[in-house]
Amino acid sequence: MKYSLFILMVGLSGILFSQQTPYYKWTKEDSIKGEAIIRTIEQSLNAYYVDYNGNTNYDSIIAALEYEPGDVPNFSDEVYCERLNGMNEKSPFHLDCNEKTLSTIRFFATKRRGFVRVVLGRAELYFDLFEEKLAQYDLPIELKYLAVIESGLRPQIKSRAGALGLWQFMYRTGRMFGLEENSYIDERMDPAKSTDAACRYLKKLYDMYGDWNLALAAYNAGPGNVNKAIRRSGNKLTYWEVRPYLPKETQGYVPNFIAAAYLLTYHAEHNIIPAEANIKYAQLDTMCLSKGVHMQTIGDLIGMETEEIKNLNPIYKKEYIPYTIKGECISLPLQKIGQLVSLEDSLYKLELKRYSPESLEQESETSEEKQENTPSYSYHKVRSGENLTSIALRYGTTVDQIKKINGLISNNIVVGQRLKVKPSQESSSSRAPQTGSSKRYYTVKSGDTFGRIAQRNRMSISQLKRLNPGINIDRLSIGQKIRIR
Repeated sequence: MKYSLFILMVGLSGILFSQQTPYYKWTKEDSIKGEAIIRTIEQSLNAYYVDYNGNTNYDSIIAALEYEPGDVPNFSDEVYCERLNGMNEKSPFHLDCNEKTLSTIRFFATKRRGFVRVVLGRAELYFDLFEEKLAQYDLPIELKYLAVIESGLRPQIKSRAGALGLWQFMYRTGRMFGLEENSYIDERMDPAKSTDAACRYLKKLYDMYGDWNLALAAYNAGPGNVNKAIRRSGNKLTYWEVRPYLPKETQGYVPNFIAAAYLLTYHAEHNIIPAEANIKYAQLDTMCLSKGVHMQTIGDLIGMETEEIKNLNPIYKKEYIPYTIKGECISLPLQKIGQLVSLEDSLYKLELKRYSPESLEQESETSEEKQENTPSYSYHKVRSGENLTSIALRYGTTVDQIKKINGLISNNIVVGQRLKVKPSQESSSSRAPQTGSSKRYYTVKSGDTFGRIAQRNRMSISQLKRLNPGINIDRLSIGQKIRIR
């Protein structure tokens, strides 16, 4: 009864409200105001994200240690070990302080300072994503450093063996964990999808070995090689006991991981200042597209370089985002995504205008027409004793024409000067016409098929296909133009 009464009261209040509040007609001025408000909010958010990500203390550490810009600090074994022990207290990893680890840390701290600096800058774009995914799978946060030694945080990097992406997946392993590839897309290069796959793979490896260092070795060399090493070691079950029996590259893998973890934690103490990040993870937003689009179309519409769009969307092999049923997505700075959302209809219209078969054909014809109508110039280097009259006679043109195309205001020329010269119309027209390059088109009529058109014009279907690469031969429409020469 109480429930029925509540429904009745809600219904009555809705009626009363609708009677007292007339329908509001949304005006163009309201839309402009709304856009201004959204822009203000986006700018405020962006400023907040910059401030939030800028809360680092490395400047104060470097100032307190009174380092000069070129200083390369060195520390005793005791200091390194103390710092590693402090990291161990907060980590399930065994960040062992031994001779191999210490030598690797010293190598990175002196010989690879530039690498550490660049990686710290790239970390602004990727580490928040990594930490989010690692937390989702309840994995140690230190695993984010694995991508540092795998790829240097470069999603397009490919190893000699064919491993690709931030987490360096081989094709077969990537497929095992759901990373797809086709002519336009390779999900091994997608930061979010490859990180998710890496989390699932690392979790599986840890479940196998129960030791994070062995799990890392298996990530690098494969479980088969780790299992062989365990057997050869007399069935030992810790990385350092098994290490001598692992492949040579994998013997340095965990020390490299520990060195990366150490230096990215204590970079300020080593006077390493991060490279400036172009953009940070928190400043990105995503939009999914309902049609295939070229990145150049997006860039021209919102004022971004194609290369910048490609760098933020490494999943795409080419500068084209294909149409798929699920809808392919694009990541860009917040404000640019806001622009793109509001211009989505214009985006698809511009893409169609530029890249439809008809527009490409028209563009090609216009280009050829321009080429045909553009006079072919030669260049002449003035020699001793020459003047404009003698040069004009030599090339079958006039003094006035040479002056005009070279912007000369007098007849004075100097030895060594390069002049642009154009043959006279008579000279040009005397050339034999090249009719072999002219185009001819056939207009599709009712009942026509691609094969019938080819036969009628004494061509093979493959020849006709080559002349019409953008046409679907199974779906011709009446009035459509088919190139036949």
